[in-house]
Amino acid sequence: MPGGETATATAVREAVRTVTDPELDRSIVDLEYLAECRVEGERAQLALRLPTAWCSPAFAWMMATDARREALSVPGVETARVELVDHMHAAEITHGVNEGLAFEAVFDDAEGGIDELRGELLRKARLARQYDAVAALRGAGLDDAALANLTREEIEFDGDRALVPLDGALVVCVDREPIELYLDRAERVGLLVPSEPVFRDHEGEPIRVEEFETVQRRARLARTNISGQAGICAGLHESRQAAVEH
Repeated sequence: MPGGETATATAVREAVRTVTDPELDRSIVDLEYLAECRVEGERAQLALRLPTAWCSPAFAWMMATDARREALSVPGVETARVELVDHMHAAEITHGVNEGLAFEAVFDDAEGGIDELRGELLRKARLARQYDAVAALRGAGLDDAALANLTREEIEFDGDRALVPLDGALVVCVDREPIELYLDRAERVGLLVPSEPVFRDHEGEPIRVEEFETVQRRARLARTNISGQAGICAGLHESRQAAVEH
């Protein structure tokens, strides 16, 4: 469009960086799934290559759909096409995503859509991120009573630090990243409510002080499961990339 903004591949890549592998809760750009990112005029062209040819079609669909949405959000991009390559369902997913079809319309054996699955994975990721945030705050001196009652309004950010009250008088500083990452995911699943506790149990309910350690153990299991899967996928992806390059 004359006089409008000109999109760049760098801008599109950064927008797509916000898209995560739904099982691993990590950016598809950081995971090196984005095999191609080109912009020609007002059109963005993306290609995704996942760790294996048999990665879950539902997961692949989510990533491709989200990548296309984020590419279209970049000023100057009017059309975007995402191609899934080297996957057993590449043709169906590429066609369905770019035509704006529903997952169940493309895979007629699917039991409903993918919204429920996406929600379940987001809740698992939220719990895993909660483990890291709570561990950071415990290390700074907050006990379970303080953690169970901590609200969003009490958390402030200053540069790369998060500031949290301790015993009503002191303020402790912890690394910003685990706190910010948790708050982002809690907001995504609708649990970040002003004046209400930021940390919740696996069902999204406020945590009673006496149950906090039990919830944290469950969160650790979610964190360990995601980390384990990430390690497996990283190894598979590295092998696949080496084969592609040679």
